[in-house]
Amino acid sequence: MTHDEQLQKMRAADGFVAALDQSGGSTPRALALYEVDASAYTNDAEMFDLIHEMRTRIITSPSFKGDRILAAILFEDTMDREIEGNGAAQFLWDEKQVVPILKVDKGLEDERDGVQLMKPMPDLDGLLERAKAKGVFGTKMRSLIKLANAAGIQAIVDQQFQIGLQILAAGLMPILEPEVDIKSPQKAEAEVLLQSELLAHLQSLDPEQQVMFKLTLPEDPSQYADVVNHPNVLRVVALSGGYPRAEANDRLARCHGIVASFSRALTEGLTAQQSEDEFNFMLDESIGSIFEASKT
Repeated sequence: MTHDEQLQKMRAADGFVAALDQSGGSTPRALALYEVDASAYTNDAEMFDLIHEMRTRIITSPSFKGDRILAAILFEDTMDREIEGNGAAQFLWDEKQVVPILKVDKGLEDERDGVQLMKPMPDLDGLLERAKAKGVFGTKMRSLIKLANAAGIQAIVDQQFQIGLQILAAGLMPILEPEVDIKSPQKAEAEVLLQSELLAHLQSLDPEQQVMFKLTLPEDPSQYADVVNHPNVLRVVALSGGYPRAEANDRLARCHGIVASFSRALTEGLTAQQSEDEFNFMLDESIGSIFEASKT
């Protein structure tokens, strides 16, 4: 029943998705914002130990639980570690009633046609099998749109759906993330092109196939309404994309039917130096504000 319970939660429950999936490229910045200086680690192994300590502190906080948080996105390194003696994915569901999601992409290719496609994932099938065995419900994979280039955006969506079908075939829920760069000089135009491609690709799915999307908070709050309401879409979540939490929440609250999947906006203000009471208070305030913005 676990999968059915998780599916129903992701489909209908109030709440948002906590993005705790900083990878090798984004971990140094995440640690710096957490006020852990680069001098605190000398190699990747030590760096990942420190980011796991931060993630564990967040996940084990009394503020972090399934009444306000639908799911948490994990980096592969986190999935392979333990939290309080349990596998990270198992701990999330068994102890917190938070659905575990795994980031599966391997980073971005160089820019071409105004976009950055995902790098090849030759070991994806094995990773999906391992994730499913560990209790993971779904996956997330990110590509990046920088310009309103029709050919580039079509290539992004083609790739996302192609791999999404591979993930569906493995019995996991794919979250497709064609992010539009918030610094793009053509952000609104790119979002119009993206919506058109998403709707066209959704028509190719069988009636029983469902996917999720993780999209940049759009310039037009109703931009993705047809995607949100599409029968092949389980849910649409939004990334903060670098917006400060207050602005991200404000933009999100105007996008009806979309809930948050914030990373930097979620951990904004948390530091390694805070006492447990200070840390839990700050995290509770952050979770509360994002939860309210997600309920519109």
